[in-house]
Order: sequence, then structure tokens, then C-alpha cells
Amino acid sequence: MGTEYLTRGKFSPPVDRAAVAREWAAQGYSCALFVDPPGRAWNDFVHATGELVTVVEGRLEMTVAGQRFTVGPGDEVFIPRDTLHSVENIHHATTRWLYGYG
Repeated sequence: MGTEYLTRGKFSPPVDRAAVAREWAAQGYSCALFVDPPGRAWNDFVHATGELVTVVEGRLEMTVAGQRFTVGPGDEVFIPRDTLHSVENIHHATTRWLYGYG
């Protein structure tokens, strides 16, 4: 499913956290790591700033403004400020993902 929020393969696996941080910093975004066990869900969040998300390892199911899609290593998601979104680890193991606010 295509979406205006998702860029597939933005970063080549294996995802280099330092390279992501540099690129995001150039755009005015922070970069931090989340480590989630299988089934972990973050539902119905809204932030006053934009957010970027990139999976390092594993898979996430994300819903942004009502659009649902699966995100894998190297994919980048842009979540505009004041936009309702949810994230769930749908991988059978731990998912590691980067997020940043700008």
C-alpha cells in the first residue's frame, strides 16, 4: 500500500544508526532508539512536532492519520505534527527502531 507518510528503503540495511542521526540532524530532527518486545503497542499518540521513524531490526505496523502499513528495516515514516498515530511491534522477536522529533 502506498502512502504519503512512508518512504520504503530510505536507508540500506543493515541500518547505520549514526548515518540516520546525521541525516535527521541536517533536517532538524533528534534521533533516539526504542527497543520493543513482540506485541508492544504505542496507541493513539499526537505530538506538537513532526516525527521520523526508521526500523533498524524487526517489523512495525504503523497507523498514521488512518493509513495503516507495515514498516521494515530501512523504511522511513514521517508523522506530521498534531497527527494521530500508533505503532506496534508485529515481529516475532524484539524490534529496534529509531525515532526523532523536529
